[in-house]
Amino acid sequence: MTDPSDPDTSPLFEAKDFDESSVFAPEALLENARRQKHLPERSVPEICILDPDGDIVRQLTATGEARNDEAWPGYHTDLYRFERNGEEFGIVGCAVGASFAVLVAEQLFAAGCRFLVSVTSSGQIVPKDDPPYFVLIERALRDEGTSHHYRSTNRYAALDDELSAVVEEACEEVSRPVYTGATWTTDAPFRETEAAIERARSEGILAVEMEAAALYTFADVRDRPVVCLAHVTNQMGQIEEDFEKGEADGSQDALEVITTTATAWRSLN
Repeated sequence: MTDPSDPDTSPLFEAKDFDESSVFAPEALLENARRQKHLPERSVPEICILDPDGDIVRQLTATGEARNDEAWPGYHTDLYRFERNGEEFGIVGCAVGASFAVLVAEQLFAAGCRFLVSVTSSGQIVPKDDPPYFVLIERALRDEGTSHHYRSTNRYAALDDELSAVVEEACEEVSRPVYTGATWTTDAPFRETEAAIERARSEGILAVEMEAAALYTFADVRDRPVVCLAHVTNQMGQIEEDFEKGEADGSQDALEVITTTATAWRSLN
């Protein structure tokens, strides 16, 4: 039996029954939200986007391209719909961090999503170019808490191999460089110490972000297609004029990568 007084014992890493169903399910959350808010049941678009920074959502709403989906029952978020190249997308902004991203991902797939893309700002670890550029996250270091409630072991969470191959090939044609590689997912951006950064650098990690490891673990366990992209925009505030994404806060570049990724996924279905 675990000694609760032992300071070295963390419930995060205690034995869990990963095959046991959760008592609290996303379907129940959505059902009760619809009941309380008097909302009709309406599926979200098949392809949805997580936009942790919110820049894409703000740009799309500012230009009138996106409209708020009044039937979305999420308690903590707004869902917007927009069209690109004949495809309808759903997008949720400002779902920052592993736990929030997976909370929303669970709800989106329960509401009819079939493919999810996440594009998040990231800090550069091993330079591939001058920011801004993108990284197709092939694997993510699990230095966060959420993934450990879905699966034990494995230092990294990985993108599905088949999906990785088609997206990588498709992104060769986009305007802004897209590199394939590893990232470090952390829950604590203001604890990115020199020692932690050096550890990541020694493992060839390209960037640090806050969602990918949890989203990929969720995707693997739930058998859901998810692609995470890091928009490398900064060197963690260490240089002047850091965090610049470019024109329209990088939203047009991000949307080009997203639509290309969506087309690649469609080619598999």
